[in-house]
Amino acid sequence: MRRLATLDPKYTENVAFYLVGSDPSQTVDLLEKDRQKQGYPWPVAGFGSSGLRELHVLQQSTKIAIDGNGVITYRDGFGRGDLNKWRNALEDLTANRNPS
Repeated sequence: MRRLATLDPKYTENVAFYLVGSDPSQTVDLLEKDRQKQGYPWPVAGFGSSGLRELHVLQQSTKIAIDGNGVITYRDGFGRGDLNKWRNALEDLTANRNPS
């Protein structure tokens, strides 16, 4: 996660990032406190156990990219992937972004 915080700001201007807890019992307040403690720049979002199940999130630090049509375009788990993979996934998202 720390490495993701070093990504070029052009991505965060065009792609929404959210931190979502992998433990359904975590409250948004608890996630927000942890976000501040870790110094992550992104907002937190509550998702619930059914959402985690639907996305097949079975471990912490699952990274998922979802395009504007709701299609998962990238997925990696704990300790997998690297900044180059993320850059490629984010380039794809920004290139295929529907204008608002």
